[in-house]
Amino acid sequence: MAGDTNEPGESPDSSAKASAPSGKTQLRVGRLVKAHGLKGAIKLELYTDDPEGRFAPGATFTLQVPEASPWHGKPLTVREFRWMNSHPVAFFEGVDDRAGAEELIRAILWIDQDTDAAPTEDDAWFDHQLVGLDVVRDGVTVGRVIRVDHMPAQDLLIVRTTPDAAHGEPQEILVPFVKAIVPEVDITAGRVVVTPPAGLFEEIPGADDAEPRDEDSADA
Repeated sequence: MAGDTNEPGESPDSSAKASAPSGKTQLRVGRLVKAHGLKGAIKLELYTDDPEGRFAPGATFTLQVPEASPWHGKPLTVREFRWMNSHPVAFFEGVDDRAGAEELIRAILWIDQDTDAAPTEDDAWFDHQLVGLDVVRDGVTVGRVIRVDHMPAQDLLIVRTTPDAAHGEPQEILVPFVKAIVPEVDITAGRVVVTPPAGLFEEIPGADDAEPRDEDSADA
């Protein structure tokens, strides 16, 4: 449901990338995952719904790579994009052989995007449009979106719950960003509507009552 993805929290490794200019946000559009062949081609993990557009020849990316990488602080420009056996593969300027491609494996590709731009795909939003939205369940606001995590299987809305007498301190809930659980996103109204399964936002009564059997005390 998300289009190109916004800058997440700080990476847990030592990778670094440039920050976006004022009035812009950085969108993550792909990751380089594996060298392909001997001529510098690299397989991509895509974080965009428009790969042909984002990876058109001449497109240039900011790289998130470790500081020790020879590509640290350098841009990366697409020479050619194609599909090989249903896998997205790209050739880049300055990467002419397998050894050069191997230097870029695990690099994350970013582009600058105007903060007021909107995705062109249906049912797609940038992260910065979702963060801060109220989360409404059965007509009641139960929290607020604080970030979006992009996992291999699906995107997750990280929701900080609204404290109340029943639930005490705020909690962070991981809400799968799928139509069945998040049926409505209304940017104008500043809210997302959720229909979560039982137990996602509250404990199921009796769930903790059953204790595991102590095998040491079992009857012989």
